Amino acid sequence: MFSTVKRIIAWCGDFKGDLFLGFVFSFFSSWMVAAPVAFAGFTIARIFETLKAGDNISSILWLKCLGVITGLTIGRFLFDYLKARYHEKIGYLLIARDRIKIGEALKRVSLGYFQTNDSGAILNAITTGLHTLENMGIRMVDNFVGGYLNFICILIFLGVMCPKAALIAVLGVVVSFIFLSMISYHSSQNTKVLNAENERLTQAALEYTRGLPVVKSFGMEGASIASFRDAVASAKKIALKIECGFIPYNCLHLFALKAASVWMAMSVMYAGIAGDMDLKYVMVVAFLSMSIFGSVEPIADSAHVLAVINNALDKLNEISEGSLLDEKGTDIKPERFDIEFENVDFSYDNKRKILKDVSFKLPEGSTTAIVGPSGSGKTTICNLIARFYDTSSGSISLGGHKLTEFTCDSLLSNISMVFQNVYLFNDTIRANICFGRDNVTEEEMIEAAKKARCHDFIMELPDGYDTVIGEGGGTLSGGQKQRISIARAILKDAPIIILDESTASIDPENEHLIQGAITELSKGKTVIIIAHRLATIESVDQILVVDNGCLIEKGTHAELITRGGKYSEFVKIRQKAENWQMA
Repeated sequence: MFSTVKRIIAWCGDFKGDLFLGFVFSFFSSWMVAAPVAFAGFTIARIFETLKAGDNISSILWLKCLGVITGLTIGRFLFDYLKARYHEKIGYLLIARDRIKIGEALKRVSLGYFQTNDSGAILNAITTGLHTLENMGIRMVDNFVGGYLNFICILIFLGVMCPKAALIAVLGVVVSFIFLSMISYHSSQNTKVLNAENERLTQAALEYTRGLPVVKSFGMEGASIASFRDAVASAKKIALKIECGFIPYNCLHLFALKAASVWMAMSVMYAGIAGDMDLKYVMVVAFLSMSIFGSVEPIADSAHVLAVINNALDKLNEISEGSLLDEKGTDIKPERFDIEFENVDFSYDNKRKILKDVSFKLPEGSTTAIVGPSGSGKTTICNLIARFYDTSSGSISLGGHKLTEFTCDSLLSNISMVFQNVYLFNDTIRANICFGRDNVTEEEMIEAAKKARCHDFIMELPDGYDTVIGEGGGTLSGGQKQRISIARAILKDAPIIILDESTASIDPENEHLIQGAITELSKGKTVIIIAHRLATIESVDQILVVDNGCLIEKGTHAELITRGGKYSEFVKIRQKAENWQMA
């Protein structure tokens, strides 16, 4: 528990001042809790003594009593308000910072990170884990620290009036702390399992919702929900196990405090009956014995939640301080934009090589096509140029600088990519086209859209450029999405263009428009094209033929045709495929 409290305090960083100031207000609030109880005990004792002496109770005494207790109560709420004002904002400000930090970290890790960490685990960490930390982190620290501060304040009263009662109180808290430690240990052991189950549940929910179109088309609704039901049942089981393990220790923790409270009251009453203590002290200690542990009892919940928070902090550190590709990179602005591969090997899992000793040069301003059978390593080459992954061995250079010398942002600022499967954000067409550029004028955006051959269909939409296109651009056709992505790339105006089979699954009408858009995009750029269509690759400056991870041929279309190698076979196959007719 103490280690987690220490971690949360360290996590507060620049807000430690506000945190500690809140603890100061919590301390004074604790005094405001103890003082009315003590004052009430003194007042009742004085009333008894006055009545015993046969005197009348002065109205001034009632007014004084009312005024003091009212003042102390107002003081308590004032200090509670000040504490809340300084404490409650911390979690929200820090989590907002950390969510941005995680977003920045995720764009700087290798794409291999997302193969070893599924989307459910990442989503669960960013949502559930950080939500717990946001809402409960500072509150649990305040319950823990404030609870014991309140106890210490009342203990000081007791120590002055009845050292024996104070000793009993300390003994009760020590015994209860043993059971709190057991709660913390039990929770820490099971929280990791619960977190894993929650990640599995999140992943199952994502898979179920994403796969519904396929499920419905095959009539397999029952089978598809089975894994989701299993994940729900498993998460329920571990949650109940944690709760059942928490209950016995919590009961023992409460029993220790209640027993100490009863023991204190009995011992002070015995001392009063024996004549060893004045009535006013007997009343004060008896009153305090009923309230001294009021702030310590809820710490059992804090002990459990702190274990959950500790796991959330582990996940936060794991994601935000993971292995960053550009940890040692600097912001570089290359003076030229040629690309060179030198003896590059690459494998995704360190078992099967995807690329084997690949070397080639892409001159600045040239257009290069990469061809080869499916799975030969074409897309991997493009991913390595964009440094979505690092090479297993060998090196890649851009403008004479190793890619490992760049930060991810400074490298990718020089590259625009148009993918076969375009992803558009659930936002307006305007926001999607202008994505990646600040301070874009209306004229610049429209000019990019016209060059990409998408201005006309955009203007036919109900809200034009302000039309919201839905998640993934689901309300647009494939060709329309492709042209918007090209407009986005044109507006970015990067010196290097990577086209990954951007016309592979487009109908002939859209292909004509997209080829025109690509021509506008590629003017004066260093262009890398992954393509199968002959019309796309016949006029390029250089063709790289990749097969089984090896670069087996390179040259122009005319040169490679005359060699009669793999490329020549590829061309013959493509010509047959592109000239087929219905019988």
